[in-house]
Amino acid sequence: MRAAGSPAGVRIPAGIDDLDSFRRWAKSDDFPQHGRFAYLRGQIWVDLSMEQAFWHNQVKAVIAVVLFRIVRSGGLGYFFTDGMLLSNLDADFTTAPDGIFVSFDTIEAIRLQLVEGAEDGCVELVGAPDMVLEVVSDSSVGKDTEEMRELYWRAGIPEYWLVDARGEALQFQILRRTARGYSAVRPQRGWLRSPVFSRAFRLTRKTDRLGNPSYNLLVRE
Repeated sequence: MRAAGSPAGVRIPAGIDDLDSFRRWAKSDDFPQHGRFAYLRGQIWVDLSMEQAFWHNQVKAVIAVVLFRIVRSGGLGYFFTDGMLLSNLDADFTTAPDGIFVSFDTIEAIRLQLVEGAEDGCVELVGAPDMVLEVVSDSSVGKDTEEMRELYWRAGIPEYWLVDARGEALQFQILRRTARGYSAVRPQRGWLRSPVFSRAFRLTRKTDRLGNPSYNLLVRE
């Protein structure tokens, strides 16, 4: 089976044709150690491109550091960085967002479950976390801005952070879930208020001493 949109030569094992079979494969020893794979409502998405350092890796790292500190210091729950599997049975997807926040309240209310692997500890989150982060790359534009925007909404995830640092203008959106879809939070003097974190955020970019982009996520209550 060829994965939709994948480079020539990429093959998915026979029998990976629904969410359950993809989840089993994703947690097995046969799952590829390189590349990004997702199951999105009947379609397997594959990205084998190299990660770009300054408009992808460094952006998600800065956001993760700030949000991890907020979550840990406030005793709010867990912030997971990229690579953590997230599945939602109702919305029919498994993916690995660039960041995930799940509160203790959400776990205790069983809106999300921490699933253990056959031999290891927790290897998958199943349900609806409080917030997800995606940083757009050249290979994920359609997925992040269209497919995941709909699927995360269908999954009932309250907040979707979407960042695109590829162009001259740094784009940072906090998307709040409504009955009809996600709605972008309106900036107030450059700040975006997050209902989930009860704080306002501002993502900035400047140039470092070597001429490369340098990011900072500012926070105020």
